[in-house]
Amino acid sequence: MENNELKLAVLIDADNVPYANVKGMLEEIAKYGIPTFKRIYGDFTKPNLTGWKSVLLENAITPIQQYGYTTGKNATDSALIIDAMDILYTGSVDGFCIISSDSDFTRLATRLREAGKKVFGMGERKTPTPFIASCNKFIYIEILKKDKEPVVAASARSPKKSTARAKVAPKSQQQLLLDLVTESIQDIAEEDGWVFLGVLGNLILKKQPDFDPRNYGFKKLLDLIKSLPTIEIEERPTGRSNNSHFYVRVK
Repeated sequence: MENNELKLAVLIDADNVPYANVKGMLEEIAKYGIPTFKRIYGDFTKPNLTGWKSVLLENAITPIQQYGYTTGKNATDSALIIDAMDILYTGSVDGFCIISSDSDFTRLATRLREAGKKVFGMGERKTPTPFIASCNKFIYIEILKKDKEPVVAASARSPKKSTARAKVAPKSQQQLLLDLVTESIQDIAEEDGWVFLGVLGNLILKKQPDFDPRNYGFKKLLDLIKSLPTIEIEERPTGRSNNSHFYVRVK
């Protein structure tokens, strides 16, 4: 089974990862498989977890409320581990993505791998080495943080206004689309830079479930890609009459 077909259980430790780039985390996970479970664990009555509440609904993440019963004991970790083992024994997933910077999940990751499951870890650079080593692949959250500074308007770059605070303009819908397609191609391109159009479409849809070429005035993805000036298209015959495959890459 290819990585992009893996069914994954995404389990998030709210106490030990930041919420600010949750969209970037989920887009990264989409490169490796399809999240069939998306659960987050924590005591959401605590003020330090307030930020998570605003992003759960828009990213379809199910919160698992876990009160801290005893001071000094992490009930959140226990709840995540119990759920992971329950999911393991149902046999309904091919792998797990554990999002945490806590070494307490080292044994869990090892056990899941012993059961033949793929384990992807994701956390901050402060994550202890044992947890990192227990995963098939570990991704640092810091590298997912994209520059969100919008493009500086031409008027703001004028030397006459160099002492004033630069005014910025948000990216256009066309530029956001181009960024999405370009980054997705770069995520999965072969060494020669080419990507099969069907595979690209699947990744884009996993990153943005509401993506549809018709939103941009095109009936098909191929027509949309043809409208992007920085994307190159190559038609390759399959040997069957009137049947070709299309590949794309960044110029």
